Amino acid sequence: MARHGGRGWNTKVLGTALGVTMLAAGASVWTAQAGAVGTSPDAAASAGPASAVKPVAVTIAHASDKGARGVNITIDDGPDPEWTPQMLDVLREYGVKATFCMVGTQAQAHPDLVKRVVAAGHRLCDHSVSHDTTMDKKSEAYQSQQILDAERMITQASGGVRPMYYRAPGGAFTPYSRKLAASRGMRPLGWNVDSKDFERPGTAAIVATVEEELPGGPTVLFHDAGGDRSQTVEALRQILPRLKEQGYTFGFPVR
Repeated sequence: MARHGGRGWNTKVLGTALGVTMLAAGASVWTAQAGAVGTSPDAAASAGPASAVKPVAVTIAHASDKGARGVNITIDDGPDPEWTPQMLDVLREYGVKATFCMVGTQAQAHPDLVKRVVAAGHRLCDHSVSHDTTMDKKSEAYQSQQILDAERMITQASGGVRPMYYRAPGGAFTPYSRKLAASRGMRPLGWNVDSKDFERPGTAAIVATVEEELPGGPTVLFHDAGGDRSQTVEALRQILPRLKEQGYTFGFPVR
C-alpha cells in the first residue's frame, strides 16, 4: 500500500496485531525450519522445506515477467472475507492472475481465503504483520519480527505455500529489510501505478488513474481490505477486459 496519512485501517491492524506480536516475540527469529511443502499448481517456486529456500535479488521489483506489454495486478492488505472473494471472482472471470500482498494477522484470521488464493493460481506476498508504515524508522529487530512472523503466518495459513515477494507497508523499505526478505526468497516488490482506490475516489477515477499511469510501469496497486472496496471490484471489472483489448497481457512481478 502507498503511504496515506491518518488511516483507521493502520490503527485497527496495529491493535489486532499487538497480541499476536507479544505471542510471537519468542518466534521472531523463526527461519521456517518446519516449512511444509505446498500442493497447489503455482506453489512449486514458493513452497518446500527451509533448505529449499533460494535467495533472490535485493533490488525492488517493478517489471513484469510478461515483458514490455505485461501488467502485474497486485492487491494489498487482505485477505478480507467480504472483498477478497469478490475480487477473486472477477479475476477468474477474465482469466487474470494476481499477486496478493497479505497482512500477517489477516492471513492468520482467514486461512480459508489464503488457501483459495493459492488454489486459484495467484501468488502470495508478505506485507508484514501489522502494516506499520513507519517500519523504516524502527529497529532491525522490529523489522525482522514484522517480516519473518508474517512469512510464518501466511505460510501456515496457506497450508505450506511461502510468499514469493515482500512489499513494505507504504513502501517503507530499508536496506536491511530488503536483504532479509531476499534471503528468505521473497523479492522486494514495489509498484508503478497507485490506483488511489484506498481513497475511494469513484470507479471512473480509479480506472482513469490506471490507464493514465500504466505507460510509466506495469505493476498496479489495488486493495482488498481496509474499508469498502466495492469501487475497486468494479474498477477491476472494467479495466481488465479493457487492457486486454489494448494488447496487454497479465503476469507476475519478476523475481
